[in-house]
Amino acid sequence: MSITYSIGDLAREFDLTTRAIRFYEDLGLLEPQRTGPGGRSRLYSGRDRTRLKLTLRAKRLGLSLTEAKEIIEMYDSPRDTGAQLKKFLDVLALHRKQLESQMTDLQANLDELKTHEREARALLAKTLKPAKTVKPAKA
Repeated sequence: MSITYSIGDLAREFDLTTRAIRFYEDLGLLEPQRTGPGGRSRLYSGRDRTRLKLTLRAKRLGLSLTEAKEIIEMYDSPRDTGAQLKKFLDVLALHRKQLESQMTDLQANLDELKTHEREARALLAKTLKPAKTVKPAKA
């Protein structure tokens, strides 16, 4: 008998809301068995659990849910593994390039911020210096 998981089990394990899990189901990333009256209860398989884990990993890498689904489905199909891995590497390379570009932009912003901080501190230091008082000359 294979292990199954309730929606609550997966929500607790992956620190998600049940609503998020239903959202992933609506996108076709998960395919639970429907049980109970009117099919309202869901039983998730080990395969669903793995797909959820891979989906969350893809999100952490910056992939869209559509990209995550495409990659996960490649591994579900009996197609050529080489083509699957090439597609995965292409997606990762694109995201790496985007992240590197964002990092360059962030570094430029940080450098500009540091310059403004330095200038503001210098101006503040000038305004806080006690004014030199000139003693009146004795007559």
